Amino acid sequence: MKKFNEIGDPNDAKMPLSAKNYVLLLVGAAVILLGMILMSGGGSDSPDEFNYAMFSWRRITLAPILVIGGFAFEIYAILKRW
Repeated sequence: MKKFNEIGDPNDAKMPLSAKNYVLLLVGAAVILLGMILMSGGGSDSPDEFNYAMFSWRRITLAPILVIGGFAFEIYAILKRW
């Protein structure tokens, strides 16, 4: 007879997330961190000088898409049942 709490049992009541879920959570966190890194910078050294690099496509468009996509992937990683 098979034990109910055998390792790797998808019906284990004590472990709501599997190892695959945790790997997906780490991937989502890495995507969010990448988006935050891409959003940083753009300031100037002198307060008298304005730097237009602050409004680059990378900071205005790409980085927020990565952050929102990372949070959506985190939700998927939590809800996915293996």
